[in-house]
Amino acid sequence: MATMKDIAKLAGVSSSTVSHVINKSRYVSEEISERVNKAAKELNYFPSALARSLKTNRTNTIGMLVTNSTNPFFGEVVKGVERHCYQRGYNLILCNTEGDQARMRDSIETLMQKRVDGLILMCPSLEGEKLEVFDKYPSIPLVVMDWGSVSFESDKIQDNSLQGGYIATKHLLDCGHKDIGCITGPLSKHQAQMRLDGFKQALNEFDIDLNQEWIEEGNFECEGGFEALERLIAKGELPSALFVCNDMMAMGALNAAAKHGIKIPQDLSVIGYDDLHISKFMTPALTTIHQPKFRLGKAAVDAVLNKLQSQDSEHQIVQLEPKLVERDTVRPL
Repeated sequence: MATMKDIAKLAGVSSSTVSHVINKSRYVSEEISERVNKAAKELNYFPSALARSLKTNRTNTIGMLVTNSTNPFFGEVVKGVERHCYQRGYNLILCNTEGDQARMRDSIETLMQKRVDGLILMCPSLEGEKLEVFDKYPSIPLVVMDWGSVSFESDKIQDNSLQGGYIATKHLLDCGHKDIGCITGPLSKHQAQMRLDGFKQALNEFDIDLNQEWIEEGNFECEGGFEALERLIAKGELPSALFVCNDMMAMGALNAAAKHGIKIPQDLSVIGYDDLHISKFMTPALTTIHQPKFRLGKAAVDAVLNKLQSQDSEHQIVQLEPKLVERDTVRPL
C-alpha cells in the first residue's frame, strides 16, 4: 500500500507538502498540487482513515444496533439513519442483536474497538435490561429509539404511541363503530402499552365500555396478528372494528379473516399502526397510523452529532407525532 513518502518521492516534493495537499491543510500551488495528485493516482493511494482518526480523535462513524425482526419497520428506520449519516459526512456500522443481551454486549464492544463516535440503539426486545457495558464508555453519545425505560443515560427518540393509539381508535369511533376490539403488541413493552392506553382513552371519551373479551395480546409480527384474530373468532361474536397495534399484525389478522371468509371492511373494519411502505399495496389497502420513520432516523443522527458538539448538554427526549392515513380497511356505519 502506497504511503505519503512514496508520493513525495514520485512527485519530487517533501512529505509535508504531500500531507498539505491531501489534507487541504495549507495552500499549495496549483502546479505542485497537480503533481502530487497525479502521483497519488498512479500509486493508487487512499488516505488512512485510521491515521486520520488518531489525529482528530474522530472516525466519522456511527454504530447502530437493531433487534432482528421480519418487520420492515426496522429497515425503513435504518434507511433514514443511513441516508442522514451520508448527508452529514458520516459512515454507519449496523449490528444485529437478534434480541440477545450477550450478543448486544459483544456488538457494543466491537463498535467501541472500531472507535465509533456515537451509538444508536433500536432494540426494544431488550427493554429494561441492565447494560453495564455503557459504564465503561461514559463519553460515548447514546441515542435510544422506540424504547421504554432504560438504566443508562441517553437521548431518546420515539413516536407518541399514546396519541397514535388514541387517533386510531377515535377514527373508528368517528366512523360510527362502538363495538371495537384491539390486538396489542407485547404489553411488557412500553410502546405497546402506550398504544393500548390511547385506545382506552378514546373509548372513555366516547363513553364506550371496554370489552375485555375483544382484547388480545400479539407479538408485533404477522403470526401474532393471525393467531390473535383466530382466538377472537373462536370466542364467538366479533366486534365491528379492530385496532391492530402495528401493520405486521394487521397483515396477519387480514390473512386470518380471509381464511374464515370474513370480508374486510364489510364484516370487520381494521386499522393498523406504522404505515409501512407495503401497507398501501395490500388488498384492501390498509388504513393505518403513520409513524415518521425517516424523521425518526434523521432525529437520531442529529441527536448523536449534537451531543458530540456539546457533551455537557442535557439528555433530551424527542417525540414525533403520528397521523392518520385513511385507505380501504375501515368502513363507516
